Amino acid sequence: MDVIDGHNDLPWRLRIRDPEGRLDLNADLSGTGLHTDLPRLRCGGVGAQFWSVYVPADRPGPQAAIQVVEQVELVRRLIARYPDTLAPAGSAADVDEARAAGRIACLMGAEGGHCIDNSLVVLRSLHRLGIRYLTLTHSRNTDWADSATDTPAHGGLTEFGHEVVRELNRLGMLCDLSHVSDQTMHAALDTTTHPAFFSHSSARALCNHPRNVPDDVLTRVRDSEGVVMVTFVPFFLKNECRAWSEELTNLEDSLDAPWDTPAFLHQRQAWIDKHPCPPTTARDVADHIDHVREVAGLNAVALGGDFDGTELLPRDLQDVSTYPTLFAELKTRGWTDPELRKLAWENAMRVLRATCG
Repeated sequence: MDVIDGHNDLPWRLRIRDPEGRLDLNADLSGTGLHTDLPRLRCGGVGAQFWSVYVPADRPGPQAAIQVVEQVELVRRLIARYPDTLAPAGSAADVDEARAAGRIACLMGAEGGHCIDNSLVVLRSLHRLGIRYLTLTHSRNTDWADSATDTPAHGGLTEFGHEVVRELNRLGMLCDLSHVSDQTMHAALDTTTHPAFFSHSSARALCNHPRNVPDDVLTRVRDSEGVVMVTFVPFFLKNECRAWSEELTNLEDSLDAPWDTPAFLHQRQAWIDKHPCPPTTARDVADHIDHVREVAGLNAVALGGDFDGTELLPRDLQDVSTYPTLFAELKTRGWTDPELRKLAWENAMRVLRATCG
């Protein structure tokens, strides 16, 4: 079954781990700790992937604007290096063409509005470079939008934030509401004329993490004919894992060493070894999918795994080859093949077509 996935952070992982481009993505890289390579994408049935051109939220605006362009170039180099497998895509029509040719369509999404450096000109430039969604925030507020994981500063969106949403509509870019606060979700949905879109979020009713989508927003997703691409990150699946992640964050905040130093990483890993995260499985992901379907309808649910953007994953969803495991779990719950095709492909493609052409 073909899959379009809403969020994969492989480009940033490659930037950090393989800056010289020596890794061969045609090889099985499961022994490297990466969740993604071309054979496993094929095994998982991935026919279209939104690659996250992510920049950390602590980067100042000018630096973030430069780095997001560097990430775009990294994705372009990957496509050029593997032309028999990967194809560039900026629209649903491009995805259809790549699929017909047996290639994996490569779309791009910018994770965090800080990367536009408070400039609609930069936003327009990113669109011209091929980026087709902008996540309004990442883990911190921007100057114009509140994040789900920061102290509210704007009551949702500032007037410029609403202008960003309107410009996304005009350009034909998806306004991604993963990572934003509840007030920002509602403010953006009040402004946008396009279907609601969450690239990698799960259901608040099942796991009380601020990154998840509450039921009152799910009803607005339904009414806008939008989509929530359910993610596989354990912290967003079970409250026990959410609590564990909060303990880990408290530990990180208490460490004297800078976050990217060996000393920091050693102390962090030592704590994790002594305090492992509670386990999750495909059943937990399926619970969130079922909840989104129950509240927002079958047409409102899709998949956004967040592979290579998280260290921890469900035990049986460890890499991009494992989507069939999730489908098998859903079949035990009565999902039919036509319903699974909506989840895996058709719902996301409908929203992409409605917004980007």
